[in-house]
Amino acid sequence: MKTWPLQSLTMEQAQRKQFQLVDTICRHFPGSDFLSAGDLGLVPGLNQPQMTQRVESVLADFFGAPAAALVQGAGTGAIRSGLAALLKSGGSLLIHDAPLYPTTAVIAEQMGLQLIRADFNQLEDVKRAIEEHRPQAALIQHTRQSINDSYHLQEVIACFNHYDLPSLTDDNYAVMKVMSIGCECGATLSTFSCFKLFGPPGVGIVVGAEKAVNAVRQSMYSGGSQIQGFQSMEALRGLVFAPVMHAVQAQVNDSLVEQLNTGSIAQVKQAFIANAQSKVLLVEFHQPIAEKVLAKAQQLGALPYPVGAESKYEIPPLFYRVSGTFRESDPTLEQRMIRINPNRSGAETVLRILRKSCEGI
Repeated sequence: MKTWPLQSLTMEQAQRKQFQLVDTICRHFPGSDFLSAGDLGLVPGLNQPQMTQRVESVLADFFGAPAAALVQGAGTGAIRSGLAALLKSGGSLLIHDAPLYPTTAVIAEQMGLQLIRADFNQLEDVKRAIEEHRPQAALIQHTRQSINDSYHLQEVIACFNHYDLPSLTDDNYAVMKVMSIGCECGATLSTFSCFKLFGPPGVGIVVGAEKAVNAVRQSMYSGGSQIQGFQSMEALRGLVFAPVMHAVQAQVNDSLVEQLNTGSIAQVKQAFIANAQSKVLLVEFHQPIAEKVLAKAQQLGALPYPVGAESKYEIPPLFYRVSGTFRESDPTLEQRMIRINPNRSGAETVLRILRKSCEGI
């Protein structure tokens, strides 16, 4: 089986990202300002907490974008508000010809969007769909929707831009793991969850073109829709730690692939890295034993399900079924394959749990 995972940051690159973010913070928070927990309420003239506005300025500068907005609803809320800023209900949206992430599919249904599909792995197919259907916007998921996805984000976005087609990138599971996210590659908007980046639950980010971000802000007039200052500060603090922690995780994944493909565990047919949706280790067995392995693994200390998919609460390794979009593309995977996310653990811990989980099966 062949996969095309995203290129992870090296440890050196991850450190540089961390240092760049801290440098940006220093430019916006002089003296002891950063030691504040954050304010509350609708500050006159801003219609939002002052600290939230300052954090948004940091995020815009860091990602090289004109504007950024913190929104309620984590990654799903960011995608929902971003799509609403780019097109109206009932509009036409170009998407990849693959299973939509379930929460995104709900948004499309709620907005009554007309979905136009094209194979993003084939740029000629994308061009043909745009010329034939003239969609009002495009949505592209940065990480993979199917195992055989191999498209390059920047190339697909460049194709959108050639036709002046506004685009939104779902950058969940990619931010702080790769060199550039969607808005840095020319997309109109990037959207992602802070919860997946060691931030608080329920906070999402929309970053990109000023006009589109301002449209997002217009839907957040009331105080109850605002991200409060303490939430924004917590989100920013978590973001600082994300690149290096994810680079460590990527190193552990690489080590596990190398060791598992030497035949060290007899029941394992092969192991490989894939973005499904987070960058994880996929382990395929010779026999359909996935369900039994997962049941034993949780008794040995593995997490049986995600919280926020790499949130700050997920420390032990995750042993879990393959993602819903992958199962939809190939239902047989559920019985013969599992995904493992090391989270904060080392390769030795993952191998010990996997080996003991396969014993006697």
